[in-house]
Amino acid sequence: MRAIHWLFVVSAALFVSGIGFVIAAERTARSAASTAAPQATVARAAAPVATVKQVMDGMVAPAAMFIWDSVATTVSASGTDEKMPRTDAEWADVATNAALIVESANLLVDSERALDAKDWPAMAKAMAEAAGKALDAARKKSPDAILEVGDELNQTCDRCHERYSRN
Repeated sequence: MRAIHWLFVVSAALFVSGIGFVIAAERTARSAASTAAPQATVARAAAPVATVKQVMDGMVAPAAMFIWDSVATTVSASGTDEKMPRTDAEWADVATNAALIVESANLLVDSERALDAKDWPAMAKAMAEAAGKALDAARKKSPDAILEVGDELNQTCDRCHERYSRN
């Protein structure tokens, strides 16, 4: 009779401790969920309609060309011509085009447009980071910084086109 009594006590203890583990796990899960940063749910103004090509042709390419063309040195027989933004409005135009590239990266990684889950987002992020540097350079009104980041921006474009261009 002692063995049966002992088995009952051990079984009851295991049952109670099992329930304790379930309760502790649920509390931990609730605590983690409540301390996690809340995800903002934002309704879309409209469903995505632009293709990757349209985003590239309509936003990225013109904005990148604007940045690349904003600072240049031309040497000719008649002399050297230094082209750069000179007014606040011209610098604001450079900043606007850099911001467009940053924002276009968000459009390109949207689930309807993402071409893959690994390289595509990484390349879009690299493009956004280079454009972010161009935005900072425009805010600082630094032609030298625009020249430096122009090459970085071009390299992000080239790497992506090498990986994803279709013949």
